Amino acid sequence: MKVDLKRLVPTYSARHGEFEVVTVPPMRYLMIDGHGDPNVAAEYEDSLATLYPMAYALKFLSKKELERDYVVPPLEALWWADDMAAFTTARDTSQWDWTVLSLVPEWIDDAHVEAARAAVARKGAPRLDALRVETLDEGLCVQTLHLGPYDAEGPVLERMHDEVIPARGLVRTGRHHEIYLSDPRRAAPERLRTILRQPVAEA
Repeated sequence: MKVDLKRLVPTYSARHGEFEVVTVPPMRYLMIDGHGDPNVAAEYEDSLATLYPMAYALKFLSKKELERDYVVPPLEALWWADDMAAFTTARDTSQWDWTVLSLVPEWIDDAHVEAARAAVARKGAPRLDALRVETLDEGLCVQTLHLGPYDAEGPVLERMHDEVIPARGLVRTGRHHEIYLSDPRRAAPERLRTILRQPVAEA
């Protein structure tokens, strides 16, 4: 049976129009860092052109060698900037730093990752040297589901940062996290579904 990893973790679900406080468990990801506007930065395109082949190489290895098949998880990314207004009121994409992410199943170990890396290297991937596997432990977070274009996230994030989080006696800690539940190549912009997550702590 093919496993859908995002169905195993409750925090891969969020509701539109609601800001929920959740506790996210530690999870391992493929990660690649970069900087700049994701719409035009070659570094971002090259990162995805490396991340996806690695994610699929791990899936095929798991299915063939471990007899455990699964759905490749949705793309995720961490976003930050020196001034977080670049994500809300200013929306200056040129100032963005980011880490693209792909969830790694818990039964995949470092040896499997290196075997997949070797397989991808034989076919070529532009940023394979920049790819790493790391555990992300976000813990307490506020999250919501955004419906619509990515460029329309600003007001939602502004409300989350400036109203919702302070009103609940919390402060922002880690990096802004997005989970892309829709494929922008197949869904119209107004139908895109994105989980917006912000790690927090008690004020």
